[in-house]
Amino acid sequence: MAQKVLVGMSGGVDSSATALILMKDHQVAGATMKLFGSDDIVAGSKTCCALTDVEDARSVCNRLGLDHHVFNFTNEFHQEVMERFADGYAAGETPNPCIDCNRFVKFPYLLRRAEQLGFTHIATGHYARICLDEAGGRYQLLRGMDQTKDQSYVLYAMTQEELSRTLLPLGDKTKAEIRAIATDHGLVTADKPDSQDICFVPDGDYAKFLTEKMGLSASAGDIIDETGKVLGKHTGALRYTLGQRRGLGVSSSAPLYVTGKDMVRNTVTVGNEAELFTDRFIVRTPNWIAIDTLTEPIEVTVMTRYRDRETAATLHPLANGDVEVRLSAPKRAVTPGQAAVFYQADVVVGGGVIAAAPYI
Repeated sequence: MAQKVLVGMSGGVDSSATALILMKDHQVAGATMKLFGSDDIVAGSKTCCALTDVEDARSVCNRLGLDHHVFNFTNEFHQEVMERFADGYAAGETPNPCIDCNRFVKFPYLLRRAEQLGFTHIATGHYARICLDEAGGRYQLLRGMDQTKDQSYVLYAMTQEELSRTLLPLGDKTKAEIRAIATDHGLVTADKPDSQDICFVPDGDYAKFLTEKMGLSASAGDIIDETGKVLGKHTGALRYTLGQRRGLGVSSSAPLYVTGKDMVRNTVTVGNEAELFTDRFIVRTPNWIAIDTLTEPIEVTVMTRYRDRETAATLHPLANGDVEVRLSAPKRAVTPGQAAVFYQADVVVGGGVIAAAPYI
């Protein structure tokens, strides 16, 4: 049965192919979301928000004979993504703004606009799959078939409502197949490189963005060891990430790594690599997809960052709704602010945000 589908088009090859594939069986239109300062992004930067991206999306829609809408969500993006990003760093965390964008802006606001325009569904170019588990009555999120492009990790926060009204037609295809489809149909985006940088930090200098645009402090402070001994000076704690080795400016007979930060005391703690490993941690604000809620321990595998290697784990529910993750083997640099996503085979069970140390 044909559905009215509004395709989120970033100006890249994946969303272009999504519109092309869906228009065979559905009524389709394209929509590009203006998020952060699109007019000011340097042309050619590897982001998903440049003005040229809007033009590319419009060009694809024109070639395919589709209507194209542009929605301005800059205020929502600033509040829900940029401010969360800054708040995370101010708390000593390393947040993932792409997940926050999907969770708090792209899916909820695109769905809202789709409803207003009379569309029944939205679609995106993510490499993941959605299916209905008829026995359990819940929509499931599954990995994309192309393991090298799977994006289920960044979609773990989708709700049942969003899953029920979202189409992901690239989930059973490879990147090579998508580029071939785009090339065969003469789409301007066929050879366009994938976006890589955070869209609102196109030059990769997130510390400069946080201090100059978001007002965070990056004053110098002490680099200390686990005993509190001062080993040197840092140039601003927010510039350092857990597990970092390079650029510490501290001499030592053995390699040193960032093992912690204290934003209140403005210190960066360093130690040997063994101190980066943990076999358990806490996940806050979990979102469950495969289950309604966690009521008893379950066995899963867990990814603690995008493109991470999975580790077997047991999830234990806590009284406050958080989750204790007990790993089968110690894992390196489990970083507060990043997402931990839980799987059973190809099915996303759920996920949440890694809580700040100390771990229990």
